[in-house]
Amino acid sequence: MEPARAATVAGSLIVAAILSLVVGCGAPPSAPSTVDDPEIEQYVIGPGDTLNVQVWNNPELSISVPVRPDGQISTPLVEDVQASGVTPTELARVMEDELSLYLRDPVVTVIVTGFAGPYDRQVRVIGQATEPRALQYREDMSVMDVMIEVGGMTDVAAGNRTVLVRHEDGERNQYRVRLHDLINRGEIEANIDIKPGDVLIIPERFF
Repeated sequence: MEPARAATVAGSLIVAAILSLVVGCGAPPSAPSTVDDPEIEQYVIGPGDTLNVQVWNNPELSISVPVRPDGQISTPLVEDVQASGVTPTELARVMEDELSLYLRDPVVTVIVTGFAGPYDRQVRVIGQATEPRALQYREDMSVMDVMIEVGGMTDVAAGNRTVLVRHEDGERNQYRVRLHDLINRGEIEANIDIKPGDVLIIPERFF
């Protein structure tokens, strides 16, 4: 047998042997299962949220509506429905039950397009912030995150006299926050954690 032909035959035998081993061993192990992933917390609607209520095949009943301070919404055919305190999916099922009095098998989708959240999940900034307002709390939120969302402080703010009001174990506690040192001097140790329901009060400095 010629050397080149012998080499080709030998190579083919090696490949065949490798394939037989692979088939015999079966498929490679799969990636680790993710069944132990923690459950994702569902968003709960609150006063001030804006909801897009879509009724399938009924555009005349679909509407974008704010959640009133009393936690309710009003839509065509369905008035004064409690929206605050439930998830968008739960509200959609309630809307379907209400609309079933007028429609056959209604299908409703509720999408939150403007977020405020329940009052006890909000963070309020008052006083000498550039845009004082209520914010929806986010996991691992810090004072710096809050100040970015409200556009920082005004020129007359007394940043280092800022007070954080927090309800803990049925009591109202106050903490001093050094916003000036954090924002203007970069002292990162002044960047404290924020909790749901916190109120940040930024006073005006004395002249």
